[in-house]
Amino acid sequence: MEQSVEAMRAVPARMNEGWNHGDATAFAADLADDAELVDFEGTIHKGRDAVIAFNQPLFDTVLKGSRLVRSEVPFARIVRPGWGVVHHRVGMVMAGEREPLSSRYFMQLLALVWQNDRWEIATLQNARLIPLETAMTLDAQAATA
Repeated sequence: MEQSVEAMRAVPARMNEGWNHGDATAFAADLADDAELVDFEGTIHKGRDAVIAFNQPLFDTVLKGSRLVRSEVPFARIVRPGWGVVHHRVGMVMAGEREPLSSRYFMQLLALVWQNDRWEIATLQNARLIPLETAMTLDAQAATA
């Protein structure tokens, strides 16, 4: 394999496939052993094994049958040899749903490092995409609570 943007763009698709099969090991397969994943709530999971241990119980319970859909990579580039950045946008549907709710879209920022003859995720930041109006409504509710 070579250090190409195309190879970097393929990483989120493999993660999505693992998620869609409810398989945390497959979901985390492109993470470096010492990777960090920041979930949409801001919790930091350190290491591939920690990501697997966190996700598998979710895949077996509350996220059972959920799928990642409408995946796109709007941006990917090699920053310098051995280092790359990918932006990945994706929606999530729960079991039985056909389309994601507007509140279930995410933007992920992946920092990739070339090691073990492949691109591995060094860190992944996961952010939930919500409209400004929704954020302001939530702020107003929090201020009155």
